[in-house]
Amino acid sequence: MSPAIARGPDWAILHDPELVAAPEVDFFAPARWDAVAEGHAARGRGRVLFVAAGSEQWALRHYRRGGLVGRLIADLYAWHGEAATRSFREWRMLAQLRSAGLPVPRPVAAGWRRRGPCYTADLATVRIPGAAPLSVRLAAGEAVDWRQIGRVLRDFHAAGACHADLNAHNILLDTAGAPWVLDFDRGRFRAPGPWQGRNLARLERSLRKIAAEAGAADFSREGWEALLAGYA
Repeated sequence: MSPAIARGPDWAILHDPELVAAPEVDFFAPARWDAVAEGHAARGRGRVLFVAAGSEQWALRHYRRGGLVGRLIADLYAWHGEAATRSFREWRMLAQLRSAGLPVPRPVAAGWRRRGPCYTADLATVRIPGAAPLSVRLAAGEAVDWRQIGRVLRDFHAAGACHADLNAHNILLDTAGAPWVLDFDRGRFRAPGPWQGRNLARLERSLRKIAAEAGAADFSREGWEALLAGYA
């Protein structure tokens, strides 16, 4: 895949020309998709809009800040050049991971728009049919192949892919139970190091936090050990 970029005086959209021929400045405007919107999901700090796109669905996400800063500046980021925009960086990381054969959503388009010294950002990816977060599968009491999840995480780490927020919501399981990883905002490629253990520790904390919620199943120590065995 050879990406293309559509540009205007204060905006640009990086895109896969096989999926999007010539995006306009309003490509990510929610109103543009009203006629083909098919639902939404909460994810992290914002909401993902699912839209029909031929035989597929696309997931559109507007980048938003979290924490105290997010209450004051919901979706603005300091401008440090196009290559440093969060959307372009995530799009390119996803494209590189897919080229390496790793299970991530196919990137469709990534955009930025200038707002003076700041910018806003958006990303569109192909939705994985029938996939649901690991957290949802666990809440429903479904069986999970922990060892396979561990093997997939090992493959990502072997490729140097450092996920900035690896948790049970960002690991999806498709209809066959195969794991996918998404949301590589602030992710980057790194040489092997302690960050790999910290990635896994973050995931374990996420699983324990979910298990502590009212009505949730207990944390599966056997499952976690199987994940680590698959990773090893």
